[in-house]
Amino acid sequence: MLKLEHQTLNDRAYGALKQELISGGFSPGQTLVIRKLAETFGISTTPIREALQRLVAERLLEMQNNRSIIVPLLSAPAFEELTRIRVAVEGLAGEMAASRMTESGLAQLQVTLDGMQRAIEAGDARAYLTLNEAFHFAIYQHAGAPILLNMIRDLWGRVGPYLKLLMQADRYIPQSNDAHRRIVAALEQHSGSAVRASLEEDIAVAAAILSENLRTTD
Repeated sequence: MLKLEHQTLNDRAYGALKQELISGGFSPGQTLVIRKLAETFGISTTPIREALQRLVAERLLEMQNNRSIIVPLLSAPAFEELTRIRVAVEGLAGEMAASRMTESGLAQLQVTLDGMQRAIEAGDARAYLTLNEAFHFAIYQHAGAPILLNMIRDLWGRVGPYLKLLMQADRYIPQSNDAHRRIVAALEQHSGSAVRASLEEDIAVAAAILSENLRTTD
């Protein structure tokens, strides 16, 4: 985690904590300790406390009866609902991005895709997840739809803590980049329907594996 500059600390603390949720920096059910987070980011406890309360209000975090704040645990039905929403919303963003994708954007996606493959071969789960996030949001940003992009960020804030579990699934790892290659190929053709279909597949395959773990622990 990066240290935060001492400017607009409340917003910076909020942004940093939300990014940790999106990126899988926190784990499902993890208790977030204000003092520890303040030490990690190199700021006082007040901005962290206010950022946590803001995330609780947005239901990206959960306050327990004892006033501790945790990363929410998703039930299997809640995860299924979240997946259906992601399929619809992220599929739409991908479809919109297809006609707006630039040559430089495609080149960067290919670089990211190659990096993801190297991370898979090296067994570097953290690098893969970081690049996976960059890959998806590079596409969504090309949709030219800021409201939609913010919705997707909120959805990833809910699912991000679970994504790291994918890299523990032996049957997911070999196929984890297949849909990404199809997404890039569809973007090269500027085919909105094909981009949507490949994104939907990518989300659905990952969710199916994760949901098995949820059913065994729910």
